[in-house]
Amino acid sequence: MSQPRILVIDGNRAATRAAQVAAGGLPTGEGYAQVLRHLAPVDCDIVRPADAEVHLTSGAGLADYDGAVMTGSALNIYDGGAHIERQIDLARAVFASEVPFFGSCWGLQVAVTAAGGRVRRNPLGREFGFARRIELSAMGVQHPMFSGKPHVFEAVTVHSDDIEQLPPDALVLASNDMGIQAVELHAGAASIWAVQYHPEYSYAEIAATTLRYADALIDQELFSSRVELEQFVTELRQLMQDPQNRGLAWKHGLGPAMQNERLKLAELRNWLELKVMPRHRRRH
Repeated sequence: MSQPRILVIDGNRAATRAAQVAAGGLPTGEGYAQVLRHLAPVDCDIVRPADAEVHLTSGAGLADYDGAVMTGSALNIYDGGAHIERQIDLARAVFASEVPFFGSCWGLQVAVTAAGGRVRRNPLGREFGFARRIELSAMGVQHPMFSGKPHVFEAVTVHSDDIEQLPPDALVLASNDMGIQAVELHAGAASIWAVQYHPEYSYAEIAATTLRYADALIDQELFSSRVELEQFVTELRQLMQDPQNRGLAWKHGLGPAMQNERLKLAELRNWLELKVMPRHRRRH
């Protein structure tokens, strides 16, 4: 039997991907595909609609995929433009094909917009580094996306926008002081799971993102100086080597979901096992 096929929709433009690499990270789509392949034996095709690069494997259509993910992005959906509209249109096409969809951060915002909701700049400001005290709702506790996840947890995050209005029939699965953190959306028969944080991001990836956003983070007083920011980057890199570092876990308020890889990646693992693999078996 062939391996399940996943479409990875990279939400960033080429310049942002290059800046992330220059800061020590991975291109957005490649990084996400790497995590998916770590979790399961899957084939990934990467498309980049922000750059008008949507070339599916020869002879393939959306319905030939067993799942689709959408990455984070430095874009803001309310700015509009063809590079954003192409992503919303592609998300709607995925929904119409009934291919299981998982969105991280920007992926959530595009999915919410494509399903009829609205996204705004978060009046509480930017949430960066770690989203803290994410708490599952009563529906979230029972939801299969969060099987095995602690009821309150931390997660890697970087965003300045949030959901202003949910689409019809949306289920809020998790939230924290900064807003909604996870939803299940409905668009026809489509299955859409999405989170505002980045389960796919490693400590190394958020370290690179910290360097890429350095000026904005200091301007917004999330760090008092470049020295403080670079110390944070150093500590993230130490956590990459030792995620159970007791002193750093205490300093940054990180619980089991940031110290144990299985808990950290639970949402993506559950999506693969409960959505992608069953579709693949049905199709073969």
